[in-house]
Amino acid sequence: MALAIRFDQLIQDGLVKDQSELARLGHVTPARLSQMMNLLTLSPEIPDAMLFLPRVEKGRDRVSERDLPRVMKSLDWGVQRGRWDSGL
Repeated sequence: MALAIRFDQLIQDGLVKDQSELARLGHVTPARLSQMMNLLTLSPEIPDAMLFLPRVEKGRDRVSERDLPRVMKSLDWGVQRGRWDSGL
């Protein structure tokens, strides 16, 4: 999330032209960079909640990278929060 915020600022400040340039400079595919930048569409409460998830001592993490696209399918923050609250 922090990288997405930083990358967005680099574009806004004109230090890089666009996401394609960021992908090239970062040695990642444009698709991967797009996935990262899509985090910026999340309702602000969701990244905050992710930061404070309890440590997993045993078993599966509550949230994985694969879960987030289901939350981000909608740009409506209310829908996102509902999906998040319902356990993805």
